[in-house]
Amino acid sequence: MPVSLDQLRRCSVAVDLGAARTRIYLKGSGLVVDEPSVAAVNTRTGALLAVGETAEQMTGRTPEYIRVVRPVAGGTVVDIEMAQRMLRQLIGDKLRKAWRRNPRLRIAACTPHDSEPLTRRASVETLSALGARRVELANTLLCAAVGCGLPVEQPEATMIALCGARTTQVAVLSLGAIVAADTVPVGGHTIDRTVLEHLRNRHDLRLRCESTHPLPLVLTAAAETDERAEVVGRDVATGRARTVTVETEEVRQAIRGPMTAVLDGIRGVLRRCPPDLVADLSDRGIMLAGGTASLPGLRTMLARSTGMAVETAEQPDTCAVRGLGAILEGRVRPVQLDSLTH
Repeated sequence: MPVSLDQLRRCSVAVDLGAARTRIYLKGSGLVVDEPSVAAVNTRTGALLAVGETAEQMTGRTPEYIRVVRPVAGGTVVDIEMAQRMLRQLIGDKLRKAWRRNPRLRIAACTPHDSEPLTRRASVETLSALGARRVELANTLLCAAVGCGLPVEQPEATMIALCGARTTQVAVLSLGAIVAADTVPVGGHTIDRTVLEHLRNRHDLRLRCESTHPLPLVLTAAAETDERAEVVGRDVATGRARTVTVETEEVRQAIRGPMTAVLDGIRGVLRRCPPDLVADLSDRGIMLAGGTASLPGLRTMLARSTGMAVETAEQPDTCAVRGLGAILEGRVRPVQLDSLTH
């Protein structure tokens, strides 16, 4: 169902349910929740033990009857009941009671580009449990572009790459509409798994748990090819703690596979754009947003491979929810934003 700017401005809450983190923006108050999308459950009793940062710290450190789950994957709610329980805990009693007293509560939520009807329905059902009378869905790409400060309403091309935990969404926008877009099933978790496999196969080393983000351990911003990093993990054969020295260049070679998929997605989007818009992009370049955008060396790697200027947003991880919040607050010019429709 199409959603207009007027409909969004009637909302008082903006939600970005991401695979890595859940963010909630309250109209008039700003960002009030920014926590990992993680919940810890006692499988014997079904009790919810912890959510957010506390639950993420439990990963790999719990007895067998405590399970750490992620109810959201790639911007899609895969476990509605657990996502509802997690959100209730994250927003807290005080905020939840205030929402319950508002019979006209409207919530706006970011949803991935070209999301399936079942995906949108899962988001609506999850947020309706918080007491929302109506849930409006907005395109994550446009919200992130607004949050980055891109002039999406102008008759000129802007390009954004939204690098998430599970996927990377790439789009070219002009006049408030998406001209061409693509979703690549490669994100920060994919790159982390690639590095973990490289360390295990090349150095017989396993890191302490799957929640560890290994790439920042072995890469630094603008690192030279002869730099090295020490990584502490567990020896595959003996099980003992061991420290190995890792060449940063070998790690770059290891993640070349998933990065190639992202580059192919960028090239595919550019091929579907009119020549005039591509000419605009040669000057403007690409804006990186999303939590994975801050990975060390990513901007430099994309710039070298595409030959275009690549910039990272000021606060890349919260661009989408801040952009949606700006729309709720009425800080976006009243142009027809076709990209907000699903």
